[in-house]
Amino acid sequence: MTRMTMLSNPLLLGFEEIERLIDRAGKGSSDGYPPYNIERIAKDDAAEMLRITLAVAGFTRDQLEITLEDNQLMIRGKQQDDKARDFLYRGIAARQFSRTFVLADGIEVKSADLSNGLLSIDLHRLEPERLVRRIEIGGAKNRA
Repeated sequence: MTRMTMLSNPLLLGFEEIERLIDRAGKGSSDGYPPYNIERIAKDDAAEMLRITLAVAGFTRDQLEITLEDNQLMIRGKQQDDKARDFLYRGIAARQFSRTFVLADGIEVKSADLSNGLLSIDLHRLEPERLVRRIEIGGAKNRA
């Protein structure tokens, strides 16, 4: 049985890659940890600035990893249990996480900063050029 999606409309040609990206984004981490914000910062002449902020209290720079592969921004955090500490009560867990964001074409990661338990990743989206091209109609030719 063929799966029907919104992008399988016959008037939308070549959007298979977008469907794949949507599927990939949906399979990302489904739990709410760590919480995050996405905000629009400013828009200068030709670019829009976005910022992703993750609450990563307790993580150091060495315990965080940010990678960008195939328009997929992945943030991972890994903490080790400190075996030398003897907890009477443990309410703050040493927890690993992986958070994935799928970025559209034209969005670039500019920088990342860790301050006061917040990891901020700045993104830059360039305004795409609008291209209008006239297509000439040829005469009837013998097609094989």
